[in-house]
Parts: sequence; structure tokens; C-alpha cells
Amino acid sequence: MDEQPIRVMVVDDHPMWRDAVERDLQVAGFDVVGVAANGAEALARFRAVRPQVLVLDLQIPAPNGVEVTAEVLRHDPSARVLILSASGEQADVLEAVKAGATGYLVKSASREELLDAVRRVAAGDTVFTPGLAGLVLGEYRRLSEPTAAQDGFPELTERETEVLKMVAKGLSYRQIAERLVLSHRTVQNHVQNTLRKLQMHNRVELTRYAIERGLDDADA
Repeated sequence: MDEQPIRVMVVDDHPMWRDAVERDLQVAGFDVVGVAANGAEALARFRAVRPQVLVLDLQIPAPNGVEVTAEVLRHDPSARVLILSASGEQADVLEAVKAGATGYLVKSASREELLDAVRRVAAGDTVFTPGLAGLVLGEYRRLSEPTAAQDGFPELTERETEVLKMVAKGLSYRQIAERLVLSHRTVQNHVQNTLRKLQMHNRVELTRYAIERGLDDADA
């Protein structure tokens, strides 16, 4: 049975850019179920078309991209938000991640990088333009409590902790599977078991948990 194409919505207030992203996604086989030019349109159409991935510019007419991200995920926690912005400023990246964005690309990214990022965030991965991940990890380390760095792993196995460390470093399931010489499905099972034990719902929450405890610093 053929897999259903990933349902994507594109939000950007620049018509030429929005049309180009929509066209690239459609040519690559994605199902573009909606487009919007501002935050109000984005929220209204999101509820109507229920995309799996929202490709979203930050600097859009109100509500802005950060506010849209937070509201979308309140409405549908299973949705994935990929920010595609002209800004690579640390403050913008952090605001987007704190609002719940699963990925952040700057608009200088190639077509192939965008398509790969949409596929990865749809699969539950976190994706950042190279260089931005380090900014986010560094800021979370700075903000996290030093005393909480290595505590609070309720009944995680050694393998689950090992996988969690790699999740904190931003590795995809496929990369983790290759490093640990495991199947992709086994890695997914370890992540699902960890989510259940920690009473979390998705990989974004798990990544935050791991970063706050300094696991991205640990050798993996």
C-alpha cells in the first residue's frame, strides 16, 4: 500500500517566496493543503486543513510566527512546525523553539535542505540550519539548573539513556540507528518507551528534557 503524502501548509507574506516553496513541495510529492499570507489566515486555515507540517515564516503580519506556532500546537499538539526565516538571530531561534517549533531553517537553505527538513520534522526529528543547533543547545545549558544536570531518569535502561543523549545532540533516528548498529524501528521503540516513562508526548519535549539536564554534553 502506498504511503500517503505528507500534508504541508506554507505561511509567508511574500507571494513569490510562498509560491516558490509551494511549488517545490508539490513537485517533490508533498500534499500542500493550504497557504496563508499572515498569522490570522494561518490559524484559520490550519484548523480547516489540518496539515502535518506547517512551514512558517517568523516575520508575518500579526499574529507573528512565534505566536502562530504556540497557538497551532495548543490546538493540535501532534502538528509539527518548521520555521523558514530570513533571520538567523539567536533570540528569534530561541523564541521559536520555546514556542514549540520542531525545526528552524534560514531562507538561504537549499531546496534539497528544505525538502529533507520537512520530511524529518514530519517523522518527529528536530532540524536546524547548521550552526543554529549549537546556539540553542548553549542557551538551554546556560538556563538549566546545574543541580539538575544528571538527575531524574525514572527507570531508563542504559540503552534508552544512550539514545536519549543522541536525541539531545539533534541526531535523527536513522543516524542514531547507524551509530548504535540498531534498526530504525528499534530506535523508535526506545524513544517511545522513554516518552512513556517520562510521561511526555513527543520528541520536542524529550529533546528539551535532555538538553536541560546537560545530556547533549555527554559523550555518546
